[in-house]
Amino acid sequence: MIARLTGLACLLALALPATAQELSFDIRHTRACLDRAGADAEGQRACIGTSANRCMDATPMGSTTVGMGGCIDRELQWWDARLNAAYQRLMARERADDAQFQGMASVPPKAPALRDMQRAWIPFRDATCAYERSWWGGGTGGGPATLGCLLRMTAEQTLYLEKAGLE
Repeated sequence: MIARLTGLACLLALALPATAQELSFDIRHTRACLDRAGADAEGQRACIGTSANRCMDATPMGSTTVGMGGCIDRELQWWDARLNAAYQRLMARERADDAQFQGMASVPPKAPALRDMQRAWIPFRDATCAYERSWWGGGTGGGPATLGCLLRMTAEQTLYLEKAGLE
């Protein structure tokens, strides 16, 4: 898993509802939003969190820290899987391109650059979300805030990699 979630996210997941039946989560809301947005980058970014927000509204305990965390985590997991699939597709393409242009000094290899970029992004994401958690001063809102940050940043990186894969 290229964008493995940190130990922090794993610890947060322990506080989430025990069963999926407790949440009214449906990823189709996010998928439908993305379909409507098409290639519009701003429209795509506006879709981030759509299913999590709907889940919080539809789940009886959706406004609690545990309910918010559970709803956000469900969408985060979807984006994380999508990010990893986009990364794998893009890496395969870049490796193929690198093989085609191997030995040409004027063409820098793309696969190592992609790998290095993704490896640098992971600690950047984690540090950003740790900083956002600090805004809560140790309060209970820090958990959902951290998951929300991980969701936002993972989704944005996913959209970036998917766009790169189209070019």
